[in-house]
Amino acid sequence: MRKLLSVINAIGTGRLLDKLRIVSDENLPVTSFAAQLDKIRQHAPKKMLGRRFVSRAAIAMIVRPGSAPDAAANSIDILMMRRADRIGDPWSGHMAFPGGKMDSKDESSFETSLRELAEETGIPEPQRVLSSVGRLSDVLTRNHSGQRPMVVTPFVFELTEAVTFDPNHEVAELVWVPLDYLRQESHRNKMDWELKGVKFKLPCYLYEGRRIWGLSLSMLDELLLLLYQQRFEDTHSRLQFSPRNNWLTRTWDRWTK
Repeated sequence: MRKLLSVINAIGTGRLLDKLRIVSDENLPVTSFAAQLDKIRQHAPKKMLGRRFVSRAAIAMIVRPGSAPDAAANSIDILMMRRADRIGDPWSGHMAFPGGKMDSKDESSFETSLRELAEETGIPEPQRVLSSVGRLSDVLTRNHSGQRPMVVTPFVFELTEAVTFDPNHEVAELVWVPLDYLRQESHRNKMDWELKGVKFKLPCYLYEGRRIWGLSLSMLDELLLLLYQQRFEDTHSRLQFSPRNNWLTRTWDRWTK
């Protein structure tokens, strides 16, 4: 100790600190589920310009610690739903997150996410079993008619206690999807998709026979990048149904950075 004090006195505290390598919390490996949630809390999501003048919607991304026997300490499961098959519904049978269009009675998109969550999953009082963690970036898509733009805001919640789900008629099933599965590039596939005669190759996953793609995949890609620095070359633009790198996509991405 005396030798250390003499060194400090000799070269000065400032110069000594310059010689030391300061390791911040950001440089430390993530070791817990709580540390992952902190990343979401500190995240600065992008907001779409002019979103107040278009249709709005919100979804709820519920997370819990990874439940697999071999899951790492920072592993996360996320709740998704498979929509019920319904005639006339263009999204029937698709994998998605609980959520829906903003109602005139909703005071905010956050309230929309909780209302839709309660309706679709059957959780009567989501605030009692969920803790709000943060939100991700807005995504621009289209409404069901395909004629008007709509901005979707994803909100992230932590499941804080066990709950029994009672999904309504809009939901075929609720599924916990491990992010560890989505992190593996070997699990990422391509699918054919056509819009107004134009064919696209879009990224997707097949998790236990369920296809995850489109809007939901775009949100998951942001979450994977935020939590694990996992980036994929075929990641969706936040402008859904718009080929990546066209002038409209580049303009929106530049304005909302």
